[in-house]
Amino acid sequence: MITQRPVETFLNELASAAPTPGGGSAAAIMGAMGAALLSMVCNVTLGKKGQEAVESDMRAVRDETERLRARLTAMVGEDIAAFDGLMAAYRLPKTSDEEKSRRAEAIQLNLRAATETPLACARACAEVVMLARPAAEKGFAGVVSDAGVGVLAAHSALRSAALNVYINAPSLKDRAYATAATAEVETLIDRCARESEAVFELVRGRLG
Repeated sequence: MITQRPVETFLNELASAAPTPGGGSAAAIMGAMGAALLSMVCNVTLGKKGQEAVESDMRAVRDETERLRARLTAMVGEDIAAFDGLMAAYRLPKTSDEEKSRRAEAIQLNLRAATETPLACARACAEVVMLARPAAEKGFAGVVSDAGVGVLAAHSALRSAALNVYINAPSLKDRAYATAATAEVETLIDRCARESEAVFELVRGRLG
């Protein structure tokens, strides 16, 4: 699995001329990093003297951020699979009318998957953004800056995933789905932009 390789290997592959991994995989990794940072804030806070009152809240946040970290990590490979599937569809033969029809159907099927995958990533990243506030408000002061980095990573990941929705949606013949997917991602961007900025300012205020 790509996520089990060394970071340097992943970055080298990202920098290469190969089409995958690309921006979609990078978005998922950024989102997973954001979730991991929020988990770290919770883990440092748990068991810390003077933080007993927030332990229940921190455990609840950590459970969710760990779930999202696992989900986003898996999306790195899912994005590659979606892109590879789309490229395979474009390479199908198109000599006869039957082949052309089969190819067109395969392209649309894989375009849908290549749109749904980053949309799912954007949804997960939005969840991470929304979990940053309790981590930033109640987390141990010594690691509150990490909550800020976490929300910024998740917000950037969401916007990055959105770009992959935008690039694929116009080619979908199912215009109802394409319109709904674009509208959903724009709603997520708008809501999370405000929340990310609010959490950043919250963190900044706690830093003195």
